[in-house]
Amino acid sequence: MRTARVPVTVAAVTLMDVLVDFASTGRIGPLHCGMPLTEAENLLGPGRPHPAILMKGPDIDGYPYSWDGLQLVVTRRAVSGIWINLWQGPTAKLPSVVLPESESFEATVDREDLVMALDTAGCEHHVNDNLTFGRQSSILTRATDVCAVFSLPRRDNPVSHRDRHYLDVMHKRAA
Repeated sequence: MRTARVPVTVAAVTLMDVLVDFASTGRIGPLHCGMPLTEAENLLGPGRPHPAILMKGPDIDGYPYSWDGLQLVVTRRAVSGIWINLWQGPTAKLPSVVLPESESFEATVDREDLVMALDTAGCEHHVNDNLTFGRQSSILTRATDVCAVFSLPRRDNPVSHRDRHYLDVMHKRAA
């Protein structure tokens, strides 16, 4: 007896999904603090090392390797920090391991939208007073210590709401 194949529909992963998952788990897909740089490079391909690494060698600590908008800070050849850098207005790129099936994406993320998505996912967060001042604000997730930093748009940022804060960077450092 033959069984009918039922097509499986997989929902597309959005940038907001990646950000909420990062805030909730402290991981970006298979990437996490503490993993060896070699393991990360096996997943992502070779990264673009910071100029200090090129000048002083791979054993220098605290500098990032970059894959477009993703940076992994490396200490003792292990990932000690994960950063997603976004820019208000233009499109940005992340590796497919981070954001599958996306060559580039709209990089403008409104603070209110991210906070609402975190609340919906049950990801507790609070204002990060250390990075909230002037034209910027920040939140820190309670369970994972992932930090999101927002700012008001500069004059050259093409955004629709000039009075709102938009995500610049989301990052985690190893404890």
